[in-house]
Amino acid sequence: MWVADEEGDSLTVVDAATDEAVTTLTGVDSPHNVQVGRDGTTVYTVTGDDRVIAIDPAIYAVRAVAPTGSAPAHVIDAPNGKVYVTDAGDGTVSVFEASGLRPAGRIELGGMPHGLRPAAGGSVIVVADTEAGVIHLIDPATDRVTGAVPVGTGPAQVAVSADGRFAYTGTTEPAAVVKVDLTARAVVATIAVPAAPVQLYLTPDEKTVVSADQGTRQQPGNTLSVIDTTEMTVRADVGTGAGPHGVVIDPSGTRAWVTNTYDDTMSVIDLPSLSAVATVPVGERPNGVSFSPRPPTATAPSTGVTLPPPAVTEDRSDEEHPDEHGP
Repeated sequence: MWVADEEGDSLTVVDAATDEAVTTLTGVDSPHNVQVGRDGTTVYTVTGDDRVIAIDPAIYAVRAVAPTGSAPAHVIDAPNGKVYVTDAGDGTVSVFEASGLRPAGRIELGGMPHGLRPAAGGSVIVVADTEAGVIHLIDPATDRVTGAVPVGTGPAQVAVSADGRFAYTGTTEPAAVVKVDLTARAVVATIAVPAAPVQLYLTPDEKTVVSADQGTRQQPGNTLSVIDTTEMTVRADVGTGAGPHGVVIDPSGTRAWVTNTYDDTMSVIDLPSLSAVATVPVGERPNGVSFSPRPPTATAPSTGVTLPPPAVTEDRSDEEHPDEHGP
């Protein structure tokens, strides 16, 4: 497991077999999201100094660095061989060739694009826009926007079916998970959850979507909602730590990992029993989380990451923080 410790300026690597932290990669400025590449040989993360980084997970070394737009939020490795980064401060998506992170374009969306995910079959990329209250649809064959679907207040991330037919996202007011038919381009179902949700993730069979119900710093949530995607009913609310934010499920569909952004831990959830089976200490204010099929490399408890200085350093102290989800 790879965890983005946003206020710890680090990435925590956790052995999923033992639920123990293996190492902490330091020197990464305010990483909000982390994403293991599709073949497991590269890990991508975004930084608070407006860059995307490619890391070799076998030796914990930086492979490539590239500038993004303002306030990069999430990064994905898409089936078309490109890497996409949402620029929450610019209303854009930066596009790169996966090899070497060579710039391949910029997609204009407007609003505040945040979380994004591709359909596994490669037909569509869906982007949650926290400011505009829509999900944007991008054709990865052309990198052009094909439409937007209104979903409600504050969607932060999406889960997308492999065939690109359905997407799921959360809303903050009211706190709910919505199901979107991407063919009809309409919300077809809504289910209430205990607190404002952030990330969602589908099980491999797509019969279940889980929702990390973060809430707010003032009123943090403490549940992972487990939702039947056909009936759009909550099967269970599984207890987590304070402010569950990021969530990922392993390829077997039996375990989920949830970052608890307000108590610096990660909960390990056994999905068959619908119970938390472990709590793992990670770095300060953990947000994004990603699963790797490759076992972690044993190393020292702390490993420094060497990065070149950013081309331009700007004072962004007055900007709205794009990861402050919720009302």
